[in-house]
Amino acid sequence: MNMSKLKFSLTRFEALQKVRAKYRTDAAMALAFDVTQPTVWRWLNQSKQLPAEHVLTAERLTGVSRHDLRPDLYPRDYPPAPDARWNGVDRRAERAA
Repeated sequence: MNMSKLKFSLTRFEALQKVRAKYRTDAAMALAFDVTQPTVWRWLNQSKQLPAEHVLTAERLTGVSRHDLRPDLYPRDYPPAPDARWNGVDRRAERAA
């Protein structure tokens, strides 16, 4: 397997830190997300992840992937390897026939 083509994702906390880095202060981030500054502090220092209801907004505002922010909610679907046995076969179509 070609290791240079593997894509490593960030942890949830690293992704949240990338979102935070786009803003000058916690207060500026809070304003963008329509929450209070202490709420942003709690995300960064206690929960260490962005709540689900803010993930898509964060992706839109900062470009940080939803897959990195919350992989539990938005798993990254890697395509199967080209030599995978069932690559391209739609098993649902066979059952419907």
